[in-house]
Amino acid sequence: MSLAALYDRYGDTSVLRIGERPDRKLRTGELRIRVRAAGLNPKDVLVRKGKLRWLSGRTFPRGTGYDWAGEVIDVGPESRAQLGDRLFGMSNGFEGGTVAEAFVARSEECAPMPEALSFEDAAALPLAALTGLQALRDVGKLRPGQRVALLGASGGVGVFAIQLARVLGAHVTASSSAENLWLLQSLGAQRVIDYRAGDPLDDGPYDCVFDIFGNRSFLDAERALTDGGTYVSTIPSVRNFFDTMRTLNSDRRARVVMVKSQRRDLQILAQLVERGLLRPVVDSIHPLVDVAAAHARIETKRARGKVVVQVGAP
Repeated sequence: MSLAALYDRYGDTSVLRIGERPDRKLRTGELRIRVRAAGLNPKDVLVRKGKLRWLSGRTFPRGTGYDWAGEVIDVGPESRAQLGDRLFGMSNGFEGGTVAEAFVARSEECAPMPEALSFEDAAALPLAALTGLQALRDVGKLRPGQRVALLGASGGVGVFAIQLARVLGAHVTASSSAENLWLLQSLGAQRVIDYRAGDPLDDGPYDCVFDIFGNRSFLDAERALTDGGTYVSTIPSVRNFFDTMRTLNSDRRARVVMVKSQRRDLQILAQLVERGLLRPVVDSIHPLVDVAAAHARIETKRARGKVVVQVGAP
């Protein structure tokens, strides 16, 4: 048995509790991780509220958390790791459960931690940085010299998206509230816009518009796209999927990024960290017993970077 953050029904932060979860037998390709730190994301809030129940299902109790960093304490058959390896990764799908003393991970969904990072910084990377990488490189097809607009760029995904867009050679326009513009500039954005004072879509055309919080729509962004440009959203809504289908063969496209944890991309992120081209931005670190406060911090939409839960001893 191990302690974990759990909830027995969908709802507000009050449904979260700390309880015991049984440790199941490992299957082929699985690892048992002693979790040292776990990252939280808006996805955790949406799932906990039941906003994505058509994807997450109705099985309880549920765990929370998709990001993790920790040490291998047990290995299943054909697993590519050794006891004591320091790894980081993300749980695919919608089951979650990484905010726990122990978590079962698949070996292809994790990679060695960057040596320079603490467990807390490493746990801040996977979901948010993978989302930025896959949204810009794979979905937006961003190439050197192109222009990208990052809407809502001071949160967990945005702080990585700025850095990754620069790595990809793009010119970056990033928006946030006025108090966070300094952060966007420090991460490499060439142009920053206070969304209360101006609409970044008025500064187009852009080859890619990445709507990180999902506050806009393809109909808003279409006017700001070049021919061949792409609007990318992180929100798997009916509207966004409809826009994706109707623009499959259009000059201006709508797409939804469905992030996937895979060893190759995690290794790319680790290499960028080691080269000094990518750095985590941690808004706050909460102990396991304060997981509800960590969720509440995300719900404010004012977090600068990632919210992290410290689970094991540092």
